[in-house]
Amino acid sequence: MTVLRVVLGDQLSESISSLKDADKANDIILMAEVWDEATYVKHHKKKIAFLFSAMRHFAKELTQAGYRVHYTHFDDHNNRGSLRGEVEGCCELYNINKVVVTHPGEYRVLQDIQQWQQVLKLDVEIKDDLRFLCSQQEFARWAKQRSSLRMEYFYRDMRKKYFILMEGEQPVGGKWNYDAENRQPPKRDLFMPQPCITPLDPTTQDVIQLVAERFPNHFGDLMPFHFAVTREQALQVLQQFIEQRLCLFGDYQDAMLEGEPWMYHSHISFYLNCGLLQPMECIRAAEQAYYNREAPLNSVEGFIRQILGWREYVRGIYWLKMPEYAQQNFFNANRKLPQFYWDADTKMNCMRQCISDTKQNAYAHHIQRLMVLGNFALLAGLSPEQVNNWYLLVYADAYEWVELPNVTGMILFADGGYLASKPYAAGGSYINKMSDYCQHCDYKVTVKNGKSACPFNYLYWDFLARNRGKLASNHRLGMMYKTYDRMSDDKKREIELDAERFLNELR
Repeated sequence: MTVLRVVLGDQLSESISSLKDADKANDIILMAEVWDEATYVKHHKKKIAFLFSAMRHFAKELTQAGYRVHYTHFDDHNNRGSLRGEVEGCCELYNINKVVVTHPGEYRVLQDIQQWQQVLKLDVEIKDDLRFLCSQQEFARWAKQRSSLRMEYFYRDMRKKYFILMEGEQPVGGKWNYDAENRQPPKRDLFMPQPCITPLDPTTQDVIQLVAERFPNHFGDLMPFHFAVTREQALQVLQQFIEQRLCLFGDYQDAMLEGEPWMYHSHISFYLNCGLLQPMECIRAAEQAYYNREAPLNSVEGFIRQILGWREYVRGIYWLKMPEYAQQNFFNANRKLPQFYWDADTKMNCMRQCISDTKQNAYAHHIQRLMVLGNFALLAGLSPEQVNNWYLLVYADAYEWVELPNVTGMILFADGGYLASKPYAAGGSYINKMSDYCQHCDYKVTVKNGKSACPFNYLYWDFLARNRGKLASNHRLGMMYKTYDRMSDDKKREIELDAERFLNELR
């Protein structure tokens, strides 16, 4: 009996469930670079190059480990252009008796795989993705017991389940969450370790040339290219973070500086989300650094919460609420995505910096994504469909399971509060506090109205005013509405006119 075991581009781990119990002598491992997956959104050039190179390196490692690998390169003359097409071709070529695949990370891919059995006339087994620490079934059971699905309580349950930073039934240090200590504003003279740089090998060079030739109209810069593309290299990135950055990760995880896109963040989401790293090994490495007194508790807990809490939580929300979650639009927002999201041609320096970082690196850290780029999208009433599409294609760590809940739920509040307890809206003062962006901006963050005023200032109040019918009952916004109500009618009219003028100019 010959089994076709399909390994998707974000499942680059030898411990993936589709490879479990594989018969190396008879089974075929299929990996394929296909047009459909590279272009269902016009992914960042660097994202395509990263995944194609990581896939090729992983296929080579599987071959060296004794597996029979059928690998389809993007420019192979007989490439059928789709995952299903490649599966059909392998079934014909190798006389396959059964197909095994690990549960995909995106709903659209699952829909396709669920049709394979009928098309192929073969048994198709979809195995659970055991890389995650909370199964879909476990999350659904947890959610069923809750009136509201707040990440904090899920995170605490996961800490207890895996006994992470625990002393008996209590958290180490006496608190579950040290986020309040993790909001230090940046210092321009802060020493910043360089990110881990991986030299280009011939495989990666070939992929870069391929992407340059075949995807010239896709967003983003292809060079310089420093991504890790093997598990060994990804482990080096993790080790460097633990040794050089984790100590100050907590203090400065919300800080932003011009010309410093990497800051003290870990830069491992690329490798976690494609399988080169496993979540628990990252969690345990950080936990051990705390016990070794190499990093403080606020940094270690904050890092672990991102993986054990938030990452697992958003994946649970995604599979619990799809497919209807993709259609959520609580505010009925429909404004088109401005052109400056693609070319960074805007007088708002914070937006210019974050978009430029994204364009160059296929990366921006979470506060840039949430409180600058996302905050603007929320305040301006941009279309959730277009914003989701942008976030999915521009970041090399973005797959729909992680991108959609973060954007629809956290950034845009488009689910009406299912995921977040309030919209993450803010005026210019927050960006000024947490960055040096405002120092070199054409607008003045201290000016509240008029053409020289920071647009975030009046867009914030305009957002609250025009959505009052949907937000007034939110207890976390009560104080802001009281502040708005104390404004004079003339002041409110200024806000409305400034917002109208600015938003009309976006067209």
